[in-house]
Amino acid sequence: MLLMLRSLVFPTTNSWEEDVFQLTPLGVALVAALIMILIALAIWLFSKKKAVSDKAPDSAPGSIKKTAVKQLTFSAMAMALATLLSNVKLLDLFAGGSATLCSMFFITLIGYFYGTGAGLLTGIAYGLLQFVINPVFYTLPQLLIDYPLAFGALGLSGLFRKKKWGLQTGYVVGIVGRLFFSWLSGILFFASYAESYQMLPALYSFYYNGAYIGAEGLITLIIISLPPVRKGLDAIRHMATE
Repeated sequence: MLLMLRSLVFPTTNSWEEDVFQLTPLGVALVAALIMILIALAIWLFSKKKAVSDKAPDSAPGSIKKTAVKQLTFSAMAMALATLLSNVKLLDLFAGGSATLCSMFFITLIGYFYGTGAGLLTGIAYGLLQFVINPVFYTLPQLLIDYPLAFGALGLSGLFRKKKWGLQTGYVVGIVGRLFFSWLSGILFFASYAESYQMLPALYSFYYNGAYIGAEGLITLIIISLPPVRKGLDAIRHMATE
């Protein structure tokens, strides 16, 4: 078991001279394989639900295949756009946090298109993708909370996909879910940073994470609520699901 772990991760230090772990190339490959499995599960879940809702017979694989291809295409585009925009920083905020250009929105969009299950799985896959880009972590619980759980929560947007103003409501619920896990991680694993600001860990974590998540959330809500943008997104949703 120890030999297997050593083939996946190795101890190192980060730029702050803190003890951390980093994935080996084999570890990165395994996480990448897990990402593909999660996306495949998300596609299977929505295709199955659509087949049942449309009362499609099992003898009509063409329709199911077409649905799967669409979902794969839009999910891949959403993850690519989210990754790209996560590097576009609009504001540098308190203690180093940065608000990006609508990066979280594209993951919540998958939940809005395809439902909560597909949204959660895609969010988890995206969280693992963010981890693979910089595969360094402190502990396994910290890794799980900061990546698959925090980004997976963006898929909660699917709970409101059939509601009026479901796009906006789902987005808010998704980012609040991400804020919760990021806040929890700050309390559990980064409480020592609060001492520098003479703040309670819970307050520091909320201030730090709430600043950049809230700023990005407000900017995104304004953008997606503009009538031309809403109409465009409705058209894209029709293309993605019909």
